[in-house]
Amino acid sequence: MPATEIIPTITRPQRWDSPFGPDMTDAVVDRLLARSEIAAIEAGKFPPQTPLREILRNDTRIVRFKPGDLIVREGDYGNSAFLVLSGKVRVVLAPGLPREMLGRSEAREKNWWQALSQLWKNRRVPEVREKTTDTQHLYRSGRTPGEGRVFLQDVPAILDEHRTALLQDGALFGELAALGRVPRTASMFAETESDLLEIRWQGLREIRRFDPGWRRLIEEKYRANALRIHLRATPLFAGLDEAALEQLAAHTLFETYGTFDWHVSYKHLHREPVAGPAAEPVIARQGDHPDGLLLIRAGFARVTTKLGNGERTLTYLGTGDHYGLEELYQAWRENRACELETSLTAVGYVDVLRVPTAILEQHIFPKISAPEKNFAAAAARPLAHDSVLEWLVDERFINGTQAMLINLDRCTRCDDCVRACASTHEGNPRFRRQGHTFENWMVTNACMHCADPVCMIGCPTGAIHRSEQAGIVVINDDTCVGCSTCANSCPYDNIVMAALHAPDGKILRDPKDHEPILKATKCDLCA
Repeated sequence: MPATEIIPTITRPQRWDSPFGPDMTDAVVDRLLARSEIAAIEAGKFPPQTPLREILRNDTRIVRFKPGDLIVREGDYGNSAFLVLSGKVRVVLAPGLPREMLGRSEAREKNWWQALSQLWKNRRVPEVREKTTDTQHLYRSGRTPGEGRVFLQDVPAILDEHRTALLQDGALFGELAALGRVPRTASMFAETESDLLEIRWQGLREIRRFDPGWRRLIEEKYRANALRIHLRATPLFAGLDEAALEQLAAHTLFETYGTFDWHVSYKHLHREPVAGPAAEPVIARQGDHPDGLLLIRAGFARVTTKLGNGERTLTYLGTGDHYGLEELYQAWRENRACELETSLTAVGYVDVLRVPTAILEQHIFPKISAPEKNFAAAAARPLAHDSVLEWLVDERFINGTQAMLINLDRCTRCDDCVRACASTHEGNPRFRRQGHTFENWMVTNACMHCADPVCMIGCPTGAIHRSEQAGIVVINDDTCVGCSTCANSCPYDNIVMAALHAPDGKILRDPKDHEPILKATKCDLCA
């Protein structure tokens, strides 16, 4: 009789295997549940597998800030919201804090002499630093590596020179940036010693989903702070008066589709066969009757039409685009029900604003002529173009605003392009001659300066940020602490952690643990 075969087993990883805060004991959770803001949440409406108590234990943490500590930074991409438990927090209103206070730097083009002088100034080893720039006066050490905090040295001067607003016990802020992955609209700092409950977006999503009170709170804050601005910026609604805009904002619904941390699943699955639109959350389905105009507030959505047993990609929609206007207008003009001619699915994560049909019929349709068909030209494209679009959407390259392509039919693999890049960037090339290919075209491993730059989420010092001039994603070398958060988050592996060297070629190391000092490097469009 053959020996019994032993099959190795492993417990399937669960969502809460790694809690957000390691110090969330039963006593801490009990104190939170006793607070009025948390006690108002209807715990009985949460499912058994996702109870409120476990959300507080695993998706929140208590963070303590000293006077002057910067809590959130204007322009940063955040993935958590904050509830003030004690202390005072200040919001800096427009025009905001100076860039140097936020750990940012201004990219400046080199003049002709600086570019020429690189020929004899280049080192024989890459990433040489004569000395480490002294920026420690801007930071306080956190509890773990990479959690350095920016703090403001002269709080009274900031209060005198900038318009601010005060947030105190019970105030909630940061929820819209966390749920929508849009930049923070203002900087906030601790005026006094403050305890804040930080809620990561997963927990905030669950609380909003199962508790009507928090859902109303978040939607009301969005309507008050951002919805009117967004609707006013939409050309279709630009001519509305204040009363009509107020009615429009009051009836517009705020919806989300897809996975917020799409970059994590994408990095794990992008080598497997592409599932395409069949695996994407459906926002609207071809053949259904539309009940409102869909506005894309953030993220990307794929427009498809049925082709045999599958779906054919016609185009994709991004921030500011709309869907369903033609069918809604035709139904109103002809006084009959119309069906959607295409389907809409979420590519990654999408924020959608749904404007009810009745509002359009009252304020918009009587004032416009028949809207053009957005997808007529797309439907007539040759098949080769369709395959390119399918590939671009499936590989998420639609997220990029800049991309470096190599024509492999002409490339001789001499690597002169890589060496030229290295010679202008401290001996370290900012792109690699490799990447995904389609026919004879290769999209190289070079930063694409994404519309949804998930690499910015979690940077402790704000070193990786958008430039004010062109909106390109750049890294401030002086304030990068080498934590690798941006490199780990980039869905396309376009950020590299490079070791620093002394002029003699030796690797610079941390005296405490003797590990190499690293800096994040990537394409900066030759800034």
